[in-house]
Amino acid sequence: MTRKIFRSILAVVIPVLLISFLVITCWMYNYFGTIQEEQLRDELNLAAAAVNNIGEDYLQAVSEKSDGDHYRLTWIGADGTVLLDTEADAGEMENHSNREEIQEALIYGTGSSSRHSSTLMEKTLYEAKKLDDGTVLRISVSHAAIAGLVLGLVAPILVIAVLAAVLAAFLAKRMAKRVVEPLNELNLEQPLENDTYEELSPLLHRIHAQHQQISEQLHVLRQKTDEFDQITGSMKEGLVLLDRKGMVLTMNPAAKELFAVGAVSSGMDFMTIDRRHDMNAAIEKAMRTGHSEIRAVRNGREYQFDISRIESDGAAAGAVLLAFDVTEQANAEKNRREFSANVSHELKTPLQSIIGSAELLGSGLVKKEDVPRFIGHIRTEASRLVTLVDDIIRLSQLDEGGEMKKEECSLHSVAAEVISALEPMASEKHVTVSLEGDQGRIHGVSRLFHEILINLCENAIKYNVDGGTVKVTIADREKETVLTVADSGIGIAPEHHSRVFERFYRVDKSHSRQSGGTGLGLSIVKHAVLYHQGKISLQSKEGKGTVVEVVLPRQ
Repeated sequence: MTRKIFRSILAVVIPVLLISFLVITCWMYNYFGTIQEEQLRDELNLAAAAVNNIGEDYLQAVSEKSDGDHYRLTWIGADGTVLLDTEADAGEMENHSNREEIQEALIYGTGSSSRHSSTLMEKTLYEAKKLDDGTVLRISVSHAAIAGLVLGLVAPILVIAVLAAVLAAFLAKRMAKRVVEPLNELNLEQPLENDTYEELSPLLHRIHAQHQQISEQLHVLRQKTDEFDQITGSMKEGLVLLDRKGMVLTMNPAAKELFAVGAVSSGMDFMTIDRRHDMNAAIEKAMRTGHSEIRAVRNGREYQFDISRIESDGAAAGAVLLAFDVTEQANAEKNRREFSANVSHELKTPLQSIIGSAELLGSGLVKKEDVPRFIGHIRTEASRLVTLVDDIIRLSQLDEGGEMKKEECSLHSVAAEVISALEPMASEKHVTVSLEGDQGRIHGVSRLFHEILINLCENAIKYNVDGGTVKVTIADREKETVLTVADSGIGIAPEHHSRVFERFYRVDKSHSRQSGGTGLGLSIVKHAVLYHQGKISLQSKEGKGTVVEVVLPRQ
């Protein structure tokens, strides 16, 4: 701004200086020219009086004394013939009857004119007067024309212009600095507190109003940003905003954890974060068509990625990517498919056995002594079928999560009833079952506690060794009750630990068939424990027995 003011001042000062100099020169030229014309007329009047009185002798005397640097007198006859000239040979001069000043003098008594030289650098003034004898006396003088005068003054003008420019530059610089200094010291954070040029007051008021408006907008923007961060920060789903070039605008914490990105992610190319072809293809499709979605496994879990195009003024401005963890849903779908297949298989097996035995009995091919055996087989398979159906119904009820009647129960009492009911099975296997510990007072569904204990104890007896032991322990803690069922049985290999609570999963299918298990017992136990917001864990080694621990909240 200082330079601009400096140049502006110079741009005004120099032309004004030059124009002023030219105007003054022209004025003085005209002023002194007028004075010279008056002096020329006075000289002519004197010369005319002398010629009228003395005659040609006066002009001859003037001619002899003239050095060519002052006035020039010319005596012209009434016909325009030059009679005498103080600076030239009259005989060689042309007729002057057509000269303006001569014509005016012959008509009006006096005449005047001026003529420039061929180069316009010199100007000659003419004054003429008619004498008593009818002749005309003319006086003339030459001086520099205005153009010549200006050219003659070029050098002084340039010197003066340079000096004036230097002085103007110095003054302009100081003036610009003094003008700009208050502007440089303006406090734009508090515009109304400035004590500066009055002309700036409207501007400062507008700046103050804009500050207030911007502050309000920033406050609203910060609120919305905080709300957005809080919402996206608490989302379990991953959220990624991309611009139209695929650069990351923002990522919420869930997305950063999913894609293993550090704290700073803005400005990164998403292709450097996830280089998988299917993801890049899905983003390109969303940019092109408006939406796309894919399912992919990340970090051992299955995610669904929904990608939608963001539009602004009808053009693609970027894309939003949402990542949903669908691992549980996928597992549930898988479990449902497996459950349906297992149920079909488990139901068909006893039914086919029953149908086969019934057909043989109906055909009369069975000997009388074998009929009781076939009928017993039908009864066994039917009982197994009923047990399977009952287990499936119980699991379905637990899956639905419907409200069941809860009451104060004693796990010790329930365990005692179960051990008593399983005494014949334990005796047949020569397994000793013991119960010890606290009463295990707990608020819950008595029927589900019975299912937990009978399934755990039955498995502990069924998969035990001959002469083995089963130990049921109940421990009351401050806020929970711990039920432990430990056996000295055949144990479970480590690779099966994570799956033994799945429906229809059997470690040894052939042994389970022989023992009559449905493969749903431990799954019922798991769901019954979860219904009470409890936890279940298993520890086992092959040939070293198994320990199942159930932790149930007392309330």
